[in-house]
Amino acid sequence: MNDPVQKKCVNIAILTVSDTRTLENDTSGQTLVDRLQAAGHHLADRQIVKDEIPLLQGTLRQWIDRPDVDVVIATGGTGVTGRDVTPEAFEGLYEKSIPGFGELFRWLSYQNIKTSTIQSRATAGVAKGTFLFALPGSTGACKDAWDQILVHQMDSTHRPCNLVELMPRLMEK
Repeated sequence: MNDPVQKKCVNIAILTVSDTRTLENDTSGQTLVDRLQAAGHHLADRQIVKDEIPLLQGTLRQWIDRPDVDVVIATGGTGVTGRDVTPEAFEGLYEKSIPGFGELFRWLSYQNIKTSTIQSRATAGVAKGTFLFALPGSTGACKDAWDQILVHQMDSTHRPCNLVELMPRLMEK
């Protein structure tokens, strides 16, 4: 008889990219915190960082180097304006990109915001065994990404497969 797969707790850091948000008014970041905790995961850290590549990459590098951070989810800075630099900061650190995440996110987002989804540069990748996800800054986008993609991929019992089961093998050469 097969034993049921035990659900694993994932350590997730939340990064809000903004020049103006504070913990008190960061609804997108709080939405992600609430959802990851409701799913049984651990909030490893949470920060708000200004839209500047060196600051973003500095925070990301710190988390990537921490053994207690499995996943980073960022919200904000994925648009096309001059201050939107989150994809550039993230992609500069990827060892492997996960293009299907951005593609699926925009396809799902289209259901709600139609062609405005082309303004999103949501992205994902892996750096030193840590999954990195960059989402738009709207609370609705964070809900869509978590509820329709990330909650399933962060669930070690999700079938046919999930990202959690890959974590032990991310550093293989």
